[in-house]
Amino acid sequence: MRRIFGHDWMNRHLRSLVLSGLTAATLGSFFAVFSSMTVPPQAVVPVAANAEVTCLAQAVYFEARGEPFEGQLAVAQVVMNRVADRRYPDTVCGVVFQNEHRRHRCQFSFACDGKSDRARDARAWRDARKLAAMVFAFDLKDVTGNATHYHADYVDPKWSRVLPLTTVIGRHLFYYSAPGAVKERRS
Repeated sequence: MRRIFGHDWMNRHLRSLVLSGLTAATLGSFFAVFSSMTVPPQAVVPVAANAEVTCLAQAVYFEARGEPFEGQLAVAQVVMNRVADRRYPDTVCGVVFQNEHRRHRCQFSFACDGKSDRARDARAWRDARKLAAMVFAFDLKDVTGNATHYHADYVDPKWSRVLPLTTVIGRHLFYYSAPGAVKERRS
């Protein structure tokens, strides 16, 4: 098991919570207990995976930082669901920045809105990185119903009329786009 928060006792406790199948809300409560900890970025994940964690953290930060833990987790899981689907890029960064050159025509709006991708809220950025590391480190229950798409409740994309709605979490609506051949998981 990877150490993601720099403290063995915390990792053991977190793993027991995940393995016991507790809900994202419970994990969110646990996450809140140690979200104020200072953890150097290199302690979060192995250096090789740091770029992927950063890309996932960017998606969480820019798309869902105002959402509760479960909403932030759901956005991260949409990214991971796309990585597992043959129709999308094989990497987290590839998924998050797919079509970034097409202004306002990409799944993750922050990637193609023309605005700076620099995080300005240090605490929210730290929490987004920790959540991203948690998603990489643990096989968490998917709270989205295998969603590959989502949007905020204040927009109405055309595709939302044809894809089946799987769930609503916070201000986001989640959808599944089938059929998509699922890639074999890499070890």
